[in-house]
Amino acid sequence: MDWGSLIGLILGIGGILVGQMLEGGHVRSLVQPAAFIIVVVGTLGAVLLQSGLSNFWRGLRMAGAAFSHPEDNEDLSRNMSFWSTTARREGFLSLERYMTVTDDPFVQQGLRLIIDGVEPTVMREILHQEITAYEAREKLAVRVWESAGGYAPTIGILGAVLGLIHVMENLTDPSKLGAGIAVAFVATIYGVGLANLVFLPIGARLRAFLNREIQKREMLTDAFVAIAHSENTRVIEERMLIYRKS
Repeated sequence: MDWGSLIGLILGIGGILVGQMLEGGHVRSLVQPAAFIIVVVGTLGAVLLQSGLSNFWRGLRMAGAAFSHPEDNEDLSRNMSFWSTTARREGFLSLERYMTVTDDPFVQQGLRLIIDGVEPTVMREILHQEITAYEAREKLAVRVWESAGGYAPTIGILGAVLGLIHVMENLTDPSKLGAGIAVAFVATIYGVGLANLVFLPIGARLRAFLNREIQKREMLTDAFVAIAHSENTRVIEERMLIYRKS
């Protein structure tokens, strides 16, 4: 858990609530179920229509990555050095026992290509195609949150208009005017607030997470190709160190 991200979310929401109280307002005045349903359900519907069900669910499953620490590739670099040494001493087939230990599909694919004796140039091409396909697929999932950040304020304005329509329909009944006006303004707050405090920040964090994953796979590709070329282990370590510093 990245506590900085969680604290940032709490500070953003808490700042709005504290400001509301300092101005003499009540927090309960911001609790409007009708406005919440209009904004949240409307935004989810628009995003689902744009993204499709598979990308929508993948985007939701990725949300946890926005609150996690960046992965340290030190253990992975250590494994690559060990695999390189093993391959130089015992041959490529000796890597087969390590392929079943890892649960990373990309690492498994790279080791399998080395074991199968695939030419390094062909190996690099295959792995780059895999990276390209992975990037395209995951970008669609990240776009779910970015799209939600774009739709939410507009849906909030629609909620405000609906609230004003309700007010205009009940001008003769003063008891209903307050509720209608509250829904109108709170719907706008929900739309803008969710977009700028939740959806867009999560989308930005997930895009950074995706960039790190792509960089890790590019590092692995260089290492696998170097192992296939039987390059010196120290040279491979220096190459991976460059990626870790970037």
